[in-house]
Amino acid sequence: MTEIFKTVLFPIDQSRETREAADVVTNVVKKYSSRLVLLSVVEEPPPDAPDAPSADPMVSPEVVAKLLENAQSLFSGQGIQSEILERQGKPAFTICDVADEIGADLIIMGCRGLGLTEEGADDSVTTRVINLSPCPVLIVP
Repeated sequence: MTEIFKTVLFPIDQSRETREAADVVTNVVKKYSSRLVLLSVVEEPPPDAPDAPSADPMVSPEVVAKLLENAQSLFSGQGIQSEILERQGKPAFTICDVADEIGADLIIMGCRGLGLTEEGADDSVTTRVINLSPCPVLIVP
């Protein structure tokens, strides 16, 4: 039965929820000896402001690369090897595409993430991932 979560995808951003979800990821990956893939999505700048500097740190590839590096070293401190992927696009769609591509058995996410839009929770990245995901999604409150 240990084959249940062979590959775990953990999409990360700079939110507190991501940091809190990391403990759950550690437990699941250790329990099932899963392959851990860390994903960060560099969001495309809105088309109406391609040159404007963005207040959102997730549009900076440098910030995202550092975030992935820090997450990888956090997990390696727990004795967990992880792979890192950086993609550009719309977070929810990109997360689901990557899950499909790597054959993820589980996606673990924080309950909010920074992608909460003006429309509120119904349009959050988490909600979209739940609706589009090719595999089970574990949401950490």
